[in-house]
Amino acid sequence: MKKTLREIAEYLGGTVAGDGETLIGGLATLDDAGEGQLTFLANPKYAGKVATTNASAVLMGMGGNTHGKNAIFHANPYLAFAKLLTLFYTAPPPRLGVLPGSFVAPGAQIGKDVTIYPGASVGPGVTVGNRVTLYPGVVLYPGASVGDDVTLYANVSIRERCRIGNRVTIHDGTVVGSDGFGYAPDGSAWYKIPQIGIVVIEDDVEIGSNAVIDRAALEVTRIKRGTKIDNLVQIAHNCVIGEDCMIVSQVGISGSTQLGNHVILGGQVGVAGHLKIGDNVMIGAQSGVPGNVEPNQVLSGTPVMPHREWLKSSTLVPKLPEFRKTLSALEKRIAELEEKLAQKGA
Repeated sequence: MKKTLREIAEYLGGTVAGDGETLIGGLATLDDAGEGQLTFLANPKYAGKVATTNASAVLMGMGGNTHGKNAIFHANPYLAFAKLLTLFYTAPPPRLGVLPGSFVAPGAQIGKDVTIYPGASVGPGVTVGNRVTLYPGVVLYPGASVGDDVTLYANVSIRERCRIGNRVTIHDGTVVGSDGFGYAPDGSAWYKIPQIGIVVIEDDVEIGSNAVIDRAALEVTRIKRGTKIDNLVQIAHNCVIGEDCMIVSQVGISGSTQLGNHVILGGQVGVAGHLKIGDNVMIGAQSGVPGNVEPNQVLSGTPVMPHREWLKSSTLVPKLPEFRKTLSALEKRIAELEEKLAQKGA
């Protein structure tokens, strides 16, 4: 596929600088782009590379220095480049139907234009929407439901009665609806509390590889519309994750915790249970959240504190041995002075 620079600018809502009839057939980085390709500049740190790139055109922020090259100006070049990647390189998967070697239980409802690969298993009472792709090893347990335009990659498991919305993508090895970690003490032993709730994944959610979202003990663990979850994330039973959240890899969220909308948790953040995190909160990587968090804050550290305070305190940690040595010397000098004063007084 080739498009003129003017056509691309119109598609993105940008402005052309230079020859709008230049043909673009692909995308590449500033370093690797060649003739017929478009590159992008999102970070001003690399602005100097615009002068040396071999690309036919550059997508950049408003008013950037083109160094005489063809360009498209856009208010958000990073987002615009992502849309072009979708336009040039993302094609709908082929619709192959229910292939031999897959299993579809009698009574399961299968929508139109699906692809169910060999090794996938669709249990009794399952509902699968239109234009769904189930890769090898996918298991839809009895009573599960999957909406339209869903892609479940290899070895994804959707457990009993759990519900997946529309336009959801779940990557390899993720489990939705495993039992929550609930046990009642029974003397020195532990009695398993049956986990009879479900998980609901709303529309436009994407979940990475090898993540686990536990079913509720009684009601619903819910991931709301538009949230993005990275690889190796654990979300415990009865949690509610708000809309358009971003949860980075290796985050652990304990049971019955509620996240507001547009919450961002950096990698390896640990969140205690039965608490609330307000809207628009950002928490830095490897932080620990022991209690409720009010909306519209940027926090870091363990326990979390305002991010700027954490930056200041973290710079002091390497100097603690030096501070201790200085403090010991001061204590010794004070003791000597007190002794001299005492002798003088006597």
